[in-house]
Amino acid sequence: MPVATVQRVVVRHPGSPLGRSVVAALRGRGVDVHEAASSPKISLEHVDVFVDLDPAGPAGPWLDAAGGAGVAHVVVASSALVSVAWADNRAPLTEDLALRPNPGVSVAAAAAERERLVAEWADGHPSGRAAVLRFAPVLVPGGDGERDEPVSPASIGRPSLLRAAETLPPVQALHVDDAASAVVHAIDERLDGTFNVAPDGSVPGDTARALTAAGIVPIGLPERVAWLAERWAHGLGLGGVERAAEPYRLHPWVAANDRLRATGWAPSYTSEEAIVACRKGSWWRELSPQRRQEVALGASGGVLVAAVVGVVLAVRRARRGNAG
Repeated sequence: MPVATVQRVVVRHPGSPLGRSVVAALRGRGVDVHEAASSPKISLEHVDVFVDLDPAGPAGPWLDAAGGAGVAHVVVASSALVSVAWADNRAPLTEDLALRPNPGVSVAAAAAERERLVAEWADGHPSGRAAVLRFAPVLVPGGDGERDEPVSPASIGRPSLLRAAETLPPVQALHVDDAASAVVHAIDERLDGTFNVAPDGSVPGDTARALTAAGIVPIGLPERVAWLAERWAHGLGLGGVERAAEPYRLHPWVAANDRLRATGWAPSYTSEEAIVACRKGSWWRELSPQRRQEVALGASGGVLVAAVVGVVLAVRRARRGNAG
C-alpha cells in the first residue's frame, strides 16, 4: 500500500523529535495523519497504518486494537540496543541475531519487549504486515529533545571524554531526518519484518569524540579510574551513562543496514555528517558541513567539568603518596 494510496495513518508519540519529523513528512505527501488518542479502540477505527513511536507506554493494547480494527499494517520503533553490547557480539549487528539486551538498561529491555509483542501480533494476524525498525542512536539538530527520543538514546552512543582513545568502540549516529524517512519508507513499501535503520558503516570512536566535543580536551585515564570518574559524574548529574549501560561504552554495537537498503531506502547522512549537523549552538550550524568538521577536528583547549578534574587530581596525589 504505497503512501499515495494510504488514506489514514495514526502515529503514537507524535510530539517527539522523531514523531514530528514523521508527521511532517507524511502530511507533506498528502496523508491524513492523526495523533493517537487515549483509547486505542477509538483511534484505530478505519485506519490503514498504525505507527508506534512511544518509548514507554505499553504496546500490547494498541496492537490488540489494531488487529481488532482490521489495521493492515503496523510500524513499530525499536532500538539497536536489543542485541548489544557484549564482548562476544558479532559486528556489524544483523537482524537475525537473538534478542539479548544488557540487563538493567531500561530502554533496551523495553525495546526487546516491544519486539516480542509485535512478533506475537504478526503470528496472530497472518494477513497483516508488521515492520519493526531498529534505530541506531538518533541525533536531533541542536541537541533538541534528546531526552525525549524514543529509541537508542544518543547519550549512550556518545564517546567517553575520560577514556583513552584506543579503548573507544566505533560509533554510529543516525540523523533524525533519516530515521523519519525510514518510517515513511516502511509505510510506502509495506515492509514486513525487522530492519536495522542505521547510516552506512561507522566512525572511529576517537573521531566521533573529536566531532562531538570540539573545544574540550579528553583525558585518557586508566580504565579503572575512568570507570570510577564516570560513575561519580553520572551520580552528580554531570554526564555519563547509568552503570548498567557501561558495556555500550566498551563494546562495538554497529548495526548493518543492508536489509533495509535492499528495499530501496538509503541514508542521506553519514555518521560524521549527522554528528556535525546536530551539534548544539546556532553559530555552529551556520557553518558549512566541511568547515564544521575541520573546526571540530582541529579544535583544542577547554577543560572538563570540575568534578572530573577533581577525580584526576585526587588519583595523581594518591599515586605520589604511594610512591613516597
